[in-house]
Amino acid sequence: MNENNILVIDDEKEIAELIEIYLTNENYRVFKAASGKEGLDILKMHKIHLVILDIMMPGIDGLETCRMIRQTMQVPIIMLSAKSQDMDKILGLGIGADDYMTKPFNPMELIARVKSQLRRYLQLNGQERAKHDDQMIQIKDIVIYKKSHRVTLFDNEVNLTPTEYEILLLLAENSGTVFSTEEIFEKVWKEKYYEANNTVMVHIWRLREKIEKNPKEPKIIETVWGVGYKIED
Repeated sequence: MNENNILVIDDEKEIAELIEIYLTNENYRVFKAASGKEGLDILKMHKIHLVILDIMMPGIDGLETCRMIRQTMQVPIIMLSAKSQDMDKILGLGIGADDYMTKPFNPMELIARVKSQLRRYLQLNGQERAKHDDQMIQIKDIVIYKKSHRVTLFDNEVNLTPTEYEILLLLAENSGTVFSTEEIFEKVWKEKYYEANNTVMVHIWRLREKIEKNPKEPKIIETVWGVGYKIED
């Protein structure tokens, strides 16, 4: 059995069971919850490595559940929703989700995204995290410790999700290079970029919220209008 535990929070029994079948076939250990409250209780009792979270649920909905998870944990969250509008995706990603899929979805695509998110999360939270690391990148007041996957700002540790860390590292390792949203998406998510995808924009916004003095006037992650984003030494 795979050591990675995945929590599926969805009040639609058939969908939760379908996801469980596919995850179990990949040797993941699956926990299921039919409500946000039940899911939060499971997170307190078990070590969970990734959450698949439906938005539309009675009681505590998926958005509020995501907010509550993010108060204490950086575990990857893949959001599921019957809503396909861009604003719904932006809202879900903006409150802390790492990825967003619209129902109905291809189960094999979900599995691919699960593997991608887990890979980044486990790299960031590996048991071999070194406290003293000479492989580091310094950009202004930001220091990135590559071996331990840590980031500090004014010597204070910044809690980044695996996706946020990968975006920051990509820009920092290529200082002065402008990356389009398409290039960032394909290098970080390792998937083909599709039109009208706001995922990168939302993650950049969240990243700026954590590392910029004034996110509305960013000095670290700069916008090159009409082209993309860059970091300068």
